[in-house]
Amino acid sequence: MGKSTVIVRQASYDYRILKPVIFEILDSFCGDLIRPGSRVVLKPNLLAPAPPEKAMVTHPLVVKAVTEYAIEKGCRVQISDSPAMGSFARVLNESGLRLALKDLDVEFREFKEFVRIDIGEPFRKIEIAKDAIDADIVINLPKLKTHVQMRMTLGVKNLFGCIVGLRKPEWHFRTGVNRELFSFLLARIAKAVNPAVTILDGILSMEGEGPGRSGTPRELGIMAGSNNAYALDVSICEMLGIEPFSVFTNKAARDMGLIPDNIEIIGDVPAVTDFKVPDIVPLVFGPKILHGFMRRHLVQRPLPDVSSCRLCGQCWTYCPAKAIWRDRGQLRIDYHKCIRCYCCIEVCPHAALHIKEPLLGRAVRRLKGK
Repeated sequence: MGKSTVIVRQASYDYRILKPVIFEILDSFCGDLIRPGSRVVLKPNLLAPAPPEKAMVTHPLVVKAVTEYAIEKGCRVQISDSPAMGSFARVLNESGLRLALKDLDVEFREFKEFVRIDIGEPFRKIEIAKDAIDADIVINLPKLKTHVQMRMTLGVKNLFGCIVGLRKPEWHFRTGVNRELFSFLLARIAKAVNPAVTILDGILSMEGEGPGRSGTPRELGIMAGSNNAYALDVSICEMLGIEPFSVFTNKAARDMGLIPDNIEIIGDVPAVTDFKVPDIVPLVFGPKILHGFMRRHLVQRPLPDVSSCRLCGQCWTYCPAKAIWRDRGQLRIDYHKCIRCYCCIEVCPHAALHIKEPLLGRAVRRLKGK
């Protein structure tokens, strides 16, 4: 591919500062594309019911500024997502999004209907939200967060929210423990949705065991945008001191030829040297006959914290592999069935699940030099 531009700006949630920054990014990348009467779908990260200070969702003022821009251009604006947990209405309320946009002419609409789009081998036709495919323009509004399965969730990963409802855990299950295959799926979905611009909310980011309540909010004070989500994701990783292609979606995009040869970054990029990302280790290795033993006893796994777990049922309801259940007042996990998608960590509303690598697994990995 040729050249792409990424704009990075210092910003805060002071709306007098934030609004002109977002308007500049939109003018740069899609000002000529947005015309009166266009149907514009905004796709923020609305993972779960959570207030903005938890850094789990795209900040409502970011969404407000983009909405005002589109309305000023004479567009019809729709805000959509398919949350991993909680009702769409509850996420809108607890995130502060409905309140922030209460005076604007905007439609809130959960992704429910889908169309089947051929994204190529080995997936072929998959179900993607009809509203996203039919929109005149999609504006992608991810949150800068870590991700215990993919390492980071940025522009490309945010578009997985265009997969409707429980089809998301279904795709987790179908790709199994193969993170590389899942990352190819994510990159293909992003290509199919083809957002006009991606604007990343990195003012308050999340590090550690993101993207849910087990992660740790961290202020970075930046907004970034590009008309190429893949270029944006690579640039943000470089800013954070993360080897870009250690992030599975970036590696998949590179292998698919979606990373531009030349990425120009405009702006003062802060140097971040201590951003905490999840430790991603191999899920299986060696002879296939030993993989079952490894999954049960050696490799990284979700581990419940009995002092925090309230047995609310979110994890076993969402688990794609049906590897979690309640047994005599305790949470049980079948590590042979567990596919290490870490959806349980993502959706747990009490931060009661964490990644843990068994002592024996760490010892074996060190012996192998992993």
